[in-house]
Amino acid sequence: MRRDTRTWWQGVASRLRGWGRLALGNEGQGTTEYAILVGVLVIIAIVAVTSFKGKLQELWSSIATGVNGL
Repeated sequence: MRRDTRTWWQGVASRLRGWGRLALGNEGQGTTEYAILVGVLVIIAIVAVTSFKGKLQELWSSIATGVNGL
């Protein structure tokens, strides 16, 4: 095989590898999954705090009373 033909095939192989990476598109996937996970956890925390608001106020008051009693 001639040198210029080998170089051409190496260039083609390099381009194909690059297109494969573009087709897979995994680079931003991890960040997106973490963002969705954090969003879901924030929503769960908001719902929990809203649902147990009265109990949390009682707990906070008892903790404050206990600290003040020291």
